[in-house]
Amino acid sequence: MTAPYVKHDIQDGISTIEFFHPAHNSLPGDLLAKLTDAITHAGENDAVKVIILKSGGDRTFCAGASFKELVSINDPETGRIFFSGFANVINAMRKCPKFIIGRIQGKTVGGGVGLASATDYCMASKFASIKLSELNVGIGPFVVGPAVERKLGLTGMSQIAIDANSFYDAKWAQQKGLYASVHESSQALDTAVQLFAENLCAYNPEAMAEMKKVMWAGTDHWDTLLADRAVISGRLVLSDFTKKTLKTFK
Repeated sequence: MTAPYVKHDIQDGISTIEFFHPAHNSLPGDLLAKLTDAITHAGENDAVKVIILKSGGDRTFCAGASFKELVSINDPETGRIFFSGFANVINAMRKCPKFIIGRIQGKTVGGGVGLASATDYCMASKFASIKLSELNVGIGPFVVGPAVERKLGLTGMSQIAIDANSFYDAKWAQQKGLYASVHESSQALDTAVQLFAENLCAYNPEAMAEMKKVMWAGTDHWDTLLADRAVISGRLVLSDFTKKTLKTFK
């Protein structure tokens, strides 16, 4: 079984950041930290004009947070640290001065929907359905909620957050504004992502950086907001309801 990784490379101004975990690309704390660092460093690298964020494998873009780590939380501080992982990645993405293209090849759940929502331009395959499953286990999409709401609007975010058992297909996500385009296969998606990234490399980097500032205006408080949300999730994961529910999933 392939070991988990975060890897990145730069070719012709395009930085490709790829993550992988054998458990459906779920993300434990160490991979989230590496992903945060990779995005931050790419943003600081003058050789990088645009970033592609993708995951390994074909079936799942990201299954969210690591279930193994989730069930092992036994105190509020550990819970806060655990849920801060996705907060750190999302904040790194919004602060990055380079456009980030999301390549979503398959199903994405929970925190994975947050990552897709935090990209600046998201492209998907027709298999890239989404689900916010947090309420189903007694928590709630508190940390990723602001990023998801920013893309889907409050109505769209509320719909999938409350209907925590259902996947919503890629066309629905496109209609709501999460995906800019939906493609028939991973191969077609890869071709479209690469072509789009190459086109962006021909643009003025200063203009793209200024445009990104405008696009993310009004989110300067997210460092505090997402940290506060991590505290809420860290508290709820210790509730009797959530502990009991998590045991049924085990």
